[in-house]
Amino acid sequence: MTALDFQALAPHLTLTAGLLVVVLAISFWRSHRTALTLTLLSFAAAFIALWPGLDAAPRQVTPLLVLDAYAAFFNGLFILIGAVTAILAHRYLQGRAGSQEEFHVLLLLATLGAMTLASAQHFAALLLGLEIISISLYAMVAYPEESHPPLEAALKYLVLSGVGSATMLFGMALIYHATGALGFAELAASVPVGDTFAAAGDRADLWLTAGQVLFIIGIAFKLSLIPFHMWTPDVYQGAPAPVSGYLATVSKAAVFAVLLRFAVDAELLDLSGGAAVSMAMLFAIVAVLSMVIGNVLALLQDSIKRLLAYSSIAHVGYLMIALLVLGALPGQAMAVETALVFLAGYLAMTLAAFAVVSELSSAAVGERDQIEEYAGLFWRRPVLAAVLTAALLSLAGIPLTAGFIAKFYLFAAGVEGALWGLIWAMIVGSALSIYYYLKIVFAMTVRDADAPAVPVSAIGVVTAAVLGLVVLVLGIYPAPLIDLVGDIAAGMLSQP
Repeated sequence: MTALDFQALAPHLTLTAGLLVVVLAISFWRSHRTALTLTLLSFAAAFIALWPGLDAAPRQVTPLLVLDAYAAFFNGLFILIGAVTAILAHRYLQGRAGSQEEFHVLLLLATLGAMTLASAQHFAALLLGLEIISISLYAMVAYPEESHPPLEAALKYLVLSGVGSATMLFGMALIYHATGALGFAELAASVPVGDTFAAAGDRADLWLTAGQVLFIIGIAFKLSLIPFHMWTPDVYQGAPAPVSGYLATVSKAAVFAVLLRFAVDAELLDLSGGAAVSMAMLFAIVAVLSMVIGNVLALLQDSIKRLLAYSSIAHVGYLMIALLVLGALPGQAMAVETALVFLAGYLAMTLAAFAVVSELSSAAVGERDQIEEYAGLFWRRPVLAAVLTAALLSLAGIPLTAGFIAKFYLFAAGVEGALWGLIWAMIVGSALSIYYYLKIVFAMTVRDADAPAVPVSAIGVVTAAVLGLVVLVLGIYPAPLIDLVGDIAAGMLSQP
């Protein structure tokens, strides 16, 4: 490897070094605050190391990984969310029994796995990154270990995530059997000239078609698309609030990042010649089901974490519109740009909502999960109530929030790609979502003289407030983000 290769891998290497430092530090000195400090320093160093990658030319350091602006964009988001999760988890774990320092080791390892997924261009790297983040999350969900709900949630996540991984791996094996290729770009080149990777599967090779279907089912498990969503509400409700936020953001964004790169490099959904219709139809069906059923099931929830879980299912369904636009308009940057804008907004507003839930949950008061427990929050903790309101209104797509910009982009892209059925499903789903988001906002405005005091920390309130401001800034002044993702999308599609 050359010096430029090491420079391209600097964020991954820096985070790995930070992980080792934290492991060694807690081996000699048990201190939750020290572990948090070293973790935040590791994230900061990795973020600084990836900054040059936004302007650097794409670099393939191995056949498994490509380091480009697309990967740097996602890695930056993952690092920032990891740092926020570390801060929220410190407050959440304070006063609870059991070891606390190892949580930060798992968090660093999970973020490293997510960064590997964002850079993956080969099935081996995809599987490696996916298992790194999944195995770390199994243990993170089980924190704190003396409580039964987290252990139950971790067991459900372990079993069902394992099923998804096994299904995906079987699909990869069938694809390799049919094509002899494991690299994303190699798959597009492994079929006759004039065909696409998916077209060959539709036309001739039963093994390739079966492999594609199993691979997509495995991805749908990881993204919790309906009908492969069974684990999501139970795991989100049982997991510690900071971990639920990490699951809803980094875990899903990392899987979608690698799926989008796979779709671009392998030409999975290229519909320009009428091919790949079965693959596009499969994605369209699960997208519509997720948008409609996800929102309908959210209407029935009294648990705010389960409600946000179904909301995340619906939002991943919305995100599938950008993926299908890529097939309807191959070679155009609109689909990738739309996906990146939507993901940036979704990550900010979802993390802001979970930040408030995390700050209100502590060892002293337990998990504040029921909507009725938020009664009167506007009068007792106005800053946290304002942040949660901004996040919920953004998730509903109200103007002047990040969610509005994200859904506007999806609507425009869907119209450009003539995906009318998906657009109507998004409109219906968004209309349904307004009710259950406003249900929480209304509960926070009700005066409740008997509500207990809510202990909070200054760092947690500041963190939540910053996330709330990000949600509003992205909705009021999205131009810098749009310019950035426009350049990234154009560069990604121009790569050979």
